[in-house]
Amino acid sequence: MSTERCFAATIGVFDGVHQGHRYLIGNLQKEAARRGLKAMVITFARHPRQVLCPDWHPQLLCTPEEKMALLQQSGADRIEVLPFDAAMARLSAHDFMQQVLQERLGVSLLLTGYDNHFGHREKAAGHDEGFDDYHRYGQELGIEVVGALPLSRDGLRFSSSLVRRLLAEEGDVATANRCLGRCYSLSGSVVHGEQIGRRLGFPTANLQPADDCKLIPKEGVYAVMATIAGVADQPLRGMMNIGRRPTFNGRQTTLEVNLFDFDGDLYGQHLNIAFVARLRDECHFDSAEALVSQMRADKQQVEQILTGTK
Repeated sequence: MSTERCFAATIGVFDGVHQGHRYLIGNLQKEAARRGLKAMVITFARHPRQVLCPDWHPQLLCTPEEKMALLQQSGADRIEVLPFDAAMARLSAHDFMQQVLQERLGVSLLLTGYDNHFGHREKAAGHDEGFDDYHRYGQELGIEVVGALPLSRDGLRFSSSLVRRLLAEEGDVATANRCLGRCYSLSGSVVHGEQIGRRLGFPTANLQPADDCKLIPKEGVYAVMATIAGVADQPLRGMMNIGRRPTFNGRQTTLEVNLFDFDGDLYGQHLNIAFVARLRDECHFDSAEALVSQMRADKQQVEQILTGTK
């Protein structure tokens, strides 16, 4: 139990740690500085929905390790990771604020996002609990509760759900990357495939994602930059196809990347793929020759897109 209440805090899942999250954390630091407090970011080891709905398969923008690394770069004084479990899920918002925020973590100011909810959902005066209820509980407990506005730019209200939709439903990695403030990436190991790309003159590395909870962008052809752990010092240009290879009657979705600046054995190597732009949908071609012609055009377009990105 904390005896010194010296923290201004914000709480959330922070999936993706996108520009909106960093804007919120920046505001937290300002509010903390005004009151002579330290800034604390509170998040969870697992997405709460994974505990509440065990059959739910998340499509996350960050692995836990990636999220922690990004939050540690945010400038907050402390990152607190709570082990969300069934017992915590049963806590009401009032009890969570009292037992966890006030007594355990020493929080005297809570900055909450515009759509943030926490604690076991209770009906308060006929409606789901929200900011007004948290503010009232804070007055009872001596915790100042301050609302934060969302970050909106160019007609976009930045949120994790927006980034997921852009990537999974639209394949719009360019806009998703603007929201994230960096390129969306996937990491994994290179596994054996059918070597169709090699026979076509475009050898590919088949990626097996390291975390099956990480979101895979919409099927299609992408311009990417790849890094190979312990092998290449600089990012390598490439193009990735996500799909079922309809020209060859493929049935399973594969992630295949053709690297332009590397010629070597990649089996078993760990790759990180950063998505820069989406070129087109995956298509069925009448012949292998027609596919090769399109792949040559794709490569030329990718080279133009990636010029100067190394």
